[in-house]
Amino acid sequence: MAVTEPAPAVPPAARTQTRPTDQRDQWDETDQRGRQDQQEQRGLQEQTGRQEQRDLRDRQEQRGRQGGGEYEGILRRQAQRESAARTYARSLPIVPVRARGLTIEGADGRRYLDCLSGAGTLALGHNHPVVLEAIRKVLDSGAPLHVLDLATPVKDAFTTELFATLPGGLADDARIQFCGPAGTDAVEAALKLVRTATGRSGLLAFTGAYHGMTAGALDASGGATDVRVTRLPYPQQYRCPFGVGGERGAELAARWTENLLDDPKSGVTTPAGMIVEAVQGEGGVIPAPDDWMRRMRRITADRSVPLIVDEVQTGVGRTGTFWAVEHSGVVPDVMVLSKAIGGSLPLAVVVYRSELDAWEPGAHAGTFRGNQLAMAAGAATLAYVRENKLAERAGTLGARILGRLQGLAAAHPCVGDVRGRGLMIGVELVDPEAAGPDDPVPPSAPALALAVQQECLARGLIVELGGRHSAVVRLLPPLTLTDEQATAVLDRFADALAAAERAHTPHLPASHRAMAPRNASGPSH
Repeated sequence: MAVTEPAPAVPPAARTQTRPTDQRDQWDETDQRGRQDQQEQRGLQEQTGRQEQRDLRDRQEQRGRQGGGEYEGILRRQAQRESAARTYARSLPIVPVRARGLTIEGADGRRYLDCLSGAGTLALGHNHPVVLEAIRKVLDSGAPLHVLDLATPVKDAFTTELFATLPGGLADDARIQFCGPAGTDAVEAALKLVRTATGRSGLLAFTGAYHGMTAGALDASGGATDVRVTRLPYPQQYRCPFGVGGERGAELAARWTENLLDDPKSGVTTPAGMIVEAVQGEGGVIPAPDDWMRRMRRITADRSVPLIVDEVQTGVGRTGTFWAVEHSGVVPDVMVLSKAIGGSLPLAVVVYRSELDAWEPGAHAGTFRGNQLAMAAGAATLAYVRENKLAERAGTLGARILGRLQGLAAAHPCVGDVRGRGLMIGVELVDPEAAGPDDPVPPSAPALALAVQQECLARGLIVELGGRHSAVVRLLPPLTLTDEQATAVLDRFADALAAAERAHTPHLPASHRAMAPRNASGPSH
């Protein structure tokens, strides 16, 4: 039976945008509106009642109603025309019309601080000048935009810049395969590669993993039910699968893996490869302990099992090093790269040791693997991040943000854990009242996390949810985030968290809330 989907929640009616000749004048006008919004938001933070929140929203809605509600029709038509599989559009009912850096402007005239960044794609934020200049240069040159896998100067420049950033032990003898323009196709290529090179078919993957939405990538992801892929425990500090956490938990996870491979009665034959994320992003922003990563490298190397590291979301400076695997010093056999390497445009590649290059011509292909604009934008992005040391900046600023969030954890019992690396940060929300006497930590609170996300959006802050139960609020700001912008993001998040907590736990006395168990951990090492 067909089900009619209700139209999404629509923000206030909006003003139809016209594009003036001088874009800087238009930005000045919206900058002034943004400053007014920010001043009002700061004033609101000094209040505790919900009436002030409603008053602020009413003023913003009144601004949006000036000029009509054209964008409401856009949202309705999206709900009518697009598939039920759409995701971000459900929780973020906005219509972006312009963007620059951290900021998105919606068709309603409201400005949002974007801490989703295209799920980590926008290392330099929206429409960075070096990215736009690189794209214009290709367009103005008359170069072909579609070339399949033919050699071009643009492609050569991108590959040269990419190889200059790779871990030394891999860059010295690497091969690259350009894939279809999505990380999931690069994962498929990596799995196909190691199976071809080893002549084996099995695969080792980890609980909580996410590697994409195509069939093979889903098989390797944490939610899959296909038993052809062997699942291994991924170490966690907060929700340790062995109930101990820390170094002991990571040691037990490594022993499990080692025993499974060496036990002739385990039912697991020597696999074609192991695929792992140095930080599980969609799994809840869980950094792998560095010692554990080194242990996985030794285990795989000793048994001639290729190690695949999925850097689709963690790469290009996001975690405080250019590639997240560099925190541990591990040099993998295969790296899967996408998102930020395209400078905001679709691009995905697999980089691997030359000894694995056992493919026949055409063994992996894709019509759009020669995206010239993405290669130009990607080369510019890689160079800018490298030359301006944005990875180091992400590590320093991320540590400060974690510290501020850990302060929130001390004041809010619903914050179970704060974790992350660099500018890849997660805040896990929990329900302290639902914890049983034998529970090491409280259960996740997905409804509260959704409320926090909605309160953030109402305050002009875009965040994403992740984790096993969608109870982790994720922050993925661009690497160009300034100190002032970071403060604005944290102020809005703190206000949204307080508002959502008041709405969900109005009956809890402050003295009881202060006793709730919590953990505020930084990066695992």
